[in-house]
Amino acid sequence: MLKRKRAPRRKVVKTKYIFVVGGVMSGVGKGITVSSIGRILLSKGFSVSAIKIDPYINVDAGTMNPVEHGEVFVTEDGDETDQDIGNYERFLNKNIYRDNYMTTGRIYQAVIGRERNLEYGGRCVEVVPDIPNEVIARIRRAAAKEQAEIMIVEIGGTIGEYQNLLFLEAARMMHLADPKNVIFAIVSYLPIPAKVGEMKTKPTQYAVRSLNAAGIQPDFIIARAAATIDRPRRRKLAIFCNIGEEDVISAPDIDSIYEVPINFEKDNFGERILKKFGLRPRHKDLHDWRAMVEKYKNAKKTATIGIVGKYFATGDFCLSDSYISVIEAIRHGGLANGCRVELRWLNAEDVEKNGTSELRGLDGVIVPQGWGSRGAEGKIKTIQYCREKKVPYLGLCYGMQMAVIEFARHVCGLDGANSEEVDPKNPHPVIHIMPGQKELLAKKQYGGTIRLGGWPCKLVKGTHLAAAYRRFGKKDEIVSERHRHRYEFNNGYRDLLANRGLKIAGLSPDGKIVEAVEMADHPFFIGTQFHPEYISRPLDPHPLFAEFVRVCLRAKKVGRMK
Repeated sequence: MLKRKRAPRRKVVKTKYIFVVGGVMSGVGKGITVSSIGRILLSKGFSVSAIKIDPYINVDAGTMNPVEHGEVFVTEDGDETDQDIGNYERFLNKNIYRDNYMTTGRIYQAVIGRERNLEYGGRCVEVVPDIPNEVIARIRRAAAKEQAEIMIVEIGGTIGEYQNLLFLEAARMMHLADPKNVIFAIVSYLPIPAKVGEMKTKPTQYAVRSLNAAGIQPDFIIARAAATIDRPRRRKLAIFCNIGEEDVISAPDIDSIYEVPINFEKDNFGERILKKFGLRPRHKDLHDWRAMVEKYKNAKKTATIGIVGKYFATGDFCLSDSYISVIEAIRHGGLANGCRVELRWLNAEDVEKNGTSELRGLDGVIVPQGWGSRGAEGKIKTIQYCREKKVPYLGLCYGMQMAVIEFARHVCGLDGANSEEVDPKNPHPVIHIMPGQKELLAKKQYGGTIRLGGWPCKLVKGTHLAAAYRRFGKKDEIVSERHRHRYEFNNGYRDLLANRGLKIAGLSPDGKIVEAVEMADHPFFIGTQFHPEYISRPLDPHPLFAEFVRVCLRAKKVGRMK
């Protein structure tokens, strides 16, 4: 009798953990720091992944206002997460999944669910240690699933806030149990008051003291400031924060986030981390990353692209974080063409009130994702302008839906055509609600119920869409693209619109869902129901953005010749 071969054992990896926290104020760049550390360690030959912990009670980021919280990023497996997960994917050039994202709400929901199922054996379930233990279990599970040699964990918020104390406690407990394999870094802001003219370390000293009060001593201080930290300030932080001078890592303002890993390496950050873990680098340098950054910095060509959206304004300030994946994907498209992209922000409501004069002089226009009726007519005016003036146009999700509405109204003569989201009683719902969604809305089941994550799209042969994928190295007929929508193209109008010139360029494999539309007699007029921006990366730009920028450059050249 033949003996059955045993399946090969999965290699057990002893994971090292780096916790990254923030000091002084929010928005100092923890996510980019985590991403950059990951890129550096990856370049040194280690398998690396990252986790984001959000202190919100929300179960996920899906119901958060983008103006308040920034963009919602969607993972391949359909989780609605903080935008930092997108940065991790772009820098590590890999997918990050739902196991790598947690919120306070998600943790409490899991613990309460287990308590209701008697999984705690009837004992009293307490905030400490049961909540931190759940956090630790999730961190370890994500590390094991990815076989990560180094897992970087970003704790959202700022030291001194009440909301992230339980996550800090989880980190402290992990360090207590395994001190050789857990280290801490604090990303802290060092202000340079204009009237003083000197970099101040005191706020960071207080932040470190607050971290000490939570039982944690940082191994590194990442000194975020407008300028490079000097020797006297390094020495002061070292003395008062109980770390070595060489463990104060300079993080000055720079033009591109992609320069951050290179900047960190000026202080040998990667080597310092590995030394604390007792590891040696397997490779030496960020060769491909440095080449990409040099290509970006040395680009001679420029393209001016307008983004017409509605999630910009927050008081007197412009919040570009609402569209961060789109912004980065456009830049990646520029990289693929040796081009630097200049962005111009246009508010859809302003276009609605004042007309399309602000669109003049643009080399291309993008209408990105959105929800609801506000600004819809401004987007439709924008699309009509691009269609009639032959300005390269890319519509993403809502931008595709608005393009279908514009075409239905002004080419097909369907007066009042609209989306059921904007006007549920319109006479020609060319965009309508997806099957099953009405029932969910009636029950007010909003969170996590829309079409999410990676879904297959069949590219229609002979279309500009298919040609764009081929031109930039994607030769498969079926591609996977990520989604986040509740409304879709109404197939009842498919033949009418197609007969008048709106080509169906992408479909679900069963042919039932329209994934993309385009116009043949236009240099570039493509709308996608999916979000190509989610999977674009600097080392692997998405073909649609690369093709869009290529056509914008060509249109700009033709315009100059005229």
